[in-house]
Amino acid sequence: MNPREAAAVKARNQARLRRGMYLLPSLFTVGNIAAGYFSITQALKAISGSGNVPWDLDLAAIAILIAIPLDSLDGRIARMTNTTSEFGKELDSLADAITFGVAPSLLALIWGFHFLSVSFTPQLQLDLQHAGAFFCFLFLIGGVSRLARFNISHDAQPRNPGRPGRKYFVGMPIPAAAGLLAATVHFFYGIPVQAWWVALIWLAIVGLSGFLMVSTWRFWSGKEINFSRRHPFQLLFVLAVMFYVMIRFSNVVLFAMALIYMFSGIWARAAYGWSRRRRRPPAVSFPEPAAAAEESDWPNRDRS
Repeated sequence: MNPREAAAVKARNQARLRRGMYLLPSLFTVGNIAAGYFSITQALKAISGSGNVPWDLDLAAIAILIAIPLDSLDGRIARMTNTTSEFGKELDSLADAITFGVAPSLLALIWGFHFLSVSFTPQLQLDLQHAGAFFCFLFLIGGVSRLARFNISHDAQPRNPGRPGRKYFVGMPIPAAAGLLAATVHFFYGIPVQAWWVALIWLAIVGLSGFLMVSTWRFWSGKEINFSRRHPFQLLFVLAVMFYVMIRFSNVVLFAMALIYMFSGIWARAAYGWSRRRRRPPAVSFPEPAAAAEESDWPNRDRS
């Protein structure tokens, strides 16, 4: 083989390898879509009466929770391998809309409002189901709006800026909001809500999650974690311990992590508002001209 043919073969091999590197992040995105599709099918199976309702709902929640690391890995792998593309970005957004928008809103509706007890007023049960359907729809709208804003915004800044040099999410990310709903279902092992007062609390959680996604408050992005360091042994050890704890006590740990992340954004916004009020200079009041003139003429009026 002459040098020219060898160079052509090497170029073809490199191009083939390059196409495979572009395919790798998309495989994680496809896994994300598969998890969302599986969650939807399990939620529909729960209301069909053909299976174990708590088990099916718990599996639907677990599928959404598994999709969260898949969603974070596809973007990191694309950046690490320098294989980002417009096709990958659009595919990732569509996957997030399915897995973290449609699937959790359907799961929240079925788990929180479909199996309400009929021991109280049937009209109240119907009203709660209608309100639940509306709030779950608002969650879906908030999620896709959050995705659209993320796609068109470049270097967006939160309303309550954090430390200089750190990157934050503007609004609660849709995987975190979906993770909050899924972790709540998993915390209760998929046993559906039957009490009306629990349904009201669930209504507030779903509505708050939808609001936080469209808000302009800052949320921790986690982009400070660097896996490309030369000796990340300490980080790998910590991640291994966390992974074991999450698997062993998944229902408690994931629910606590989801709540902490949600309230961290609320606390950051409240703390920023308090600090601004403390730094605000006190208002100085000046007397009106008429009142000042009367006060300056007071000695003359007294002598007269």
